[in-house]
Amino acid sequence: MNLVNQYTYDVRMFQETFEHEFTYINGFLRNVHRFANQPAMTCTLRNRTWTYQELNREVNKLAHALREDGVGKNEVVMYQLLNSAEFVFSYLAPQKIGAINSPINFRLSPGETAYILDDSKPAVFIYDEEIKETAMQALEMAKHKPVRVIMVDITGEKEAPEGHITYSDYVRDHSEAEPEKVIRHIYDENTRLYTSGTTGMPKGVPLNNINDILSAHDVAMHFPLNPTDKTMNMSPWFHRGGIHSGGPNPTLYVGGEIVILRYFHPKTCLKYAEEYNLTFLIGAPPMLKMLYNQQKKHPVDLSKLKGIVTMGAPLGREDCIKFQETLSPNIFNGYGTTEAFWNTFLRPYDLPAMAGSAGRACTDDDVAVVKIYPDRKAEPDDLVAKDKTEVGEVIVRAPGKTAYAYVNNEKESERVFYKGWLYIGDMATWDENEFITIVGRKNDMIVSSGENIHPVQVEEILSEHPKVQEAVVVGVPDELRGESVVAYIIKADPSLTADELNKYCTEHPMLADYKRPRFYRFIDELPYTATGKKKHFEVRSLAIEDQKQGNLERA
Repeated sequence: MNLVNQYTYDVRMFQETFEHEFTYINGFLRNVHRFANQPAMTCTLRNRTWTYQELNREVNKLAHALREDGVGKNEVVMYQLLNSAEFVFSYLAPQKIGAINSPINFRLSPGETAYILDDSKPAVFIYDEEIKETAMQALEMAKHKPVRVIMVDITGEKEAPEGHITYSDYVRDHSEAEPEKVIRHIYDENTRLYTSGTTGMPKGVPLNNINDILSAHDVAMHFPLNPTDKTMNMSPWFHRGGIHSGGPNPTLYVGGEIVILRYFHPKTCLKYAEEYNLTFLIGAPPMLKMLYNQQKKHPVDLSKLKGIVTMGAPLGREDCIKFQETLSPNIFNGYGTTEAFWNTFLRPYDLPAMAGSAGRACTDDDVAVVKIYPDRKAEPDDLVAKDKTEVGEVIVRAPGKTAYAYVNNEKESERVFYKGWLYIGDMATWDENEFITIVGRKNDMIVSSGENIHPVQVEEILSEHPKVQEAVVVGVPDELRGESVVAYIIKADPSLTADELNKYCTEHPMLADYKRPRFYRFIDELPYTATGKKKHFEVRSLAIEDQKQGNLERA
């Protein structure tokens, strides 16, 4: 094709430069020379800070070690690490040699980890010493055997198992110089994430250079984020909201500083916010609730915070007001997926008025709510009414932040991606201003006496009760109704009873009687995914067993 004649100008230099230079690693390298002596990363446990120049030297050592092991373009370097400096090295180094970096959940079972090892067939596997037993079982179970297995021990005191090597030994004596440049393309896979596996085995989500860069741009635009900022993501970095929302991806791309939090603890988080003058805290709503409770009891100076960003679950109005009054007036809430990052966003000026909703579409994205059919997808323009009443499926179009595919899973790709849209599987309503309100997952919907009940609405009403800390609502089999509603409750006040909650729900003006929980169970903790989403499927299994054992309290 003659590009000169096809367009009104000669596009050849732009195309060549853009397609091969618009890569995430080039963005990081720009900061290495323009912010050479500025802090890039601080480890709270090691009490050490790396400047951009120092961070780059450490990354280069790993890049040279990987290359010496024969790791080449498009090969996978998989790492199962808690938040740590080595996580960042493992994120950046493969990009320098054209390989694919792939962080995976350190909370997975050995079988799930083995499944992912066989799915991606990494050349190198890096794991955290804290999950050594899980990693070793997974490696034994997996058919695929990586060329190199590396153990990260941040204490520097542990020996690697036979056949493995410690990270410090692996990179020792390797050059700190820039490795020979590999020609990369904007469509090359750069990062491979895995879904949380809440509806089946985890799926590999490929992200190309454009996806990684425009995810960073999205955060820079929506926070906004700049080189003077210090961020601390309180959740694990291995998932999309961890690595891309105030984690290594956007912060190192704009030239800011990431402060590493290895373990979440509310007192520790607030201490670090004050000690390190953090400008952004990021985490799931349950984390914010714990921060709120801690700050009420033992307040610290949070005056340097520009905002707190939450995601993974809806933010209730009452909680939002409390957080704004006690933690920061600037609360943000993002909603999205592993496949396409966040796609709707609530800004501080949307709150508390629109709390409970997922917000409106992000600047570069489109979001719609389409009708649901039992035998087919709705077309992208087959919309439900914008009346906050009719329920449909959320679909998103985010061409900058998704590659529109799964790795090694064509069937799922065809099911989820359609005509440039991602069919999420979440059910929602929307209003005339296109604010989306999530009412549940397709698979979580409860059908009682022929009526559809969406758990999120009931959970939000229960959570408004002053004696309720957390609530999850599921259905259990019922001969008369088909399903009955069960509420699992964590008490904020030990005096709370099932009768008290039943009276509250019966009298609540926004809860139809058929949606009222018929059974209750009080528990100490609820199961969440790493992204802060309630595991309804786990609670439903628990509820069915509790029903058999007679552990449910009738309302």
